Amino acid sequence: MIRPRTKSPVASARRSDHGPAGTGIALMIIAMALLPMGDTLAKLLTGVMPATEVVLWRFGFQATTLVGLALLLRHRLRGAMFSPVLMLSGLCSVVTMTSLVSAFAVMPIATAIAIFFVEPLILVLLAAPLLGEKVGPRRYAAVAVGFVGALVVIRPGFEGFTPAALLPLLAATGFALNAVILRSASASRSALTIQTGATFYAALIALALFGTMTLMEGPGLAALRAPAWVWAVMVLAGLLSAATFLLIAEAFRRSEAGLLAPFQYLEIVGAVALGYLVFGDLPDATTALGTAIILGSGAYVVHRERMAARQGRPDAPPLSSEG
Repeated sequence: MIRPRTKSPVASARRSDHGPAGTGIALMIIAMALLPMGDTLAKLLTGVMPATEVVLWRFGFQATTLVGLALLLRHRLRGAMFSPVLMLSGLCSVVTMTSLVSAFAVMPIATAIAIFFVEPLILVLLAAPLLGEKVGPRRYAAVAVGFVGALVVIRPGFEGFTPAALLPLLAATGFALNAVILRSASASRSALTIQTGATFYAALIALALFGTMTLMEGPGLAALRAPAWVWAVMVLAGLLSAATFLLIAEAFRRSEAGLLAPFQYLEIVGAVALGYLVFGDLPDATTALGTAIILGSGAYVVHRERMAARQGRPDAPPLSSEG
């Protein structure tokens, strides 16, 4: 998601230029409640269609929703909606979503999301070469600890390991790259312009990916043979995804990024709860330990970034959840 720069973290924590910072926190909490719902719907859909088709419909309905909003809120549009940078953003979004949905098909949602939460740590690694930002040894150490936590969850070389456990890592990498791209795009574009353009490109790329997979494997659109409830779920998943994008963008517009970052970890709570209520999945002790290590290291990175902001250094790269 987009994290606009702020003049003063302390002032922003009290009140931003767009209203009380508490409004941004409330919007972020709502978004983090919606994200696991969309993931749960995606996992349900993988029972009746391949992951590439789930991604196609999700981006299709999401793009339709955002284009409609863009037409209604034309005054909120700023900058070029169709450009190479947003096409690249759309590609990263497809990589992220396809990897995550493929992971949801074969593992509990909470496990996939736990591994995906190494994304802020990957972003730290990308900050120096791609953003030219200085990263100190403490944050690098936190990244190393976080990846140890990911290895605890993935358990390579142990019984029960499957290569599919690497899919959330691919998703996290795609999302971190997208965050860097959006950081650049947000300098000359509004959030609505970016999300609409990037999602439009993502829908086209998802269509091309699905078409390629269909030519290689068949059997065409499973949705055409699916019961009516599948269409209702697909539409709802697209609406939830669009709403989440906009809520997070608006939250960062109203509140300082470092203030909001810790609330993003509420997503894992919703993932565990819905995974249990809908699918009867609960993380085992090893997965819970690895998740705690990942979240702890991520929280430390957020803490270091807020300290850097207080000292007047540039904002660190954005920490955010998947769309």
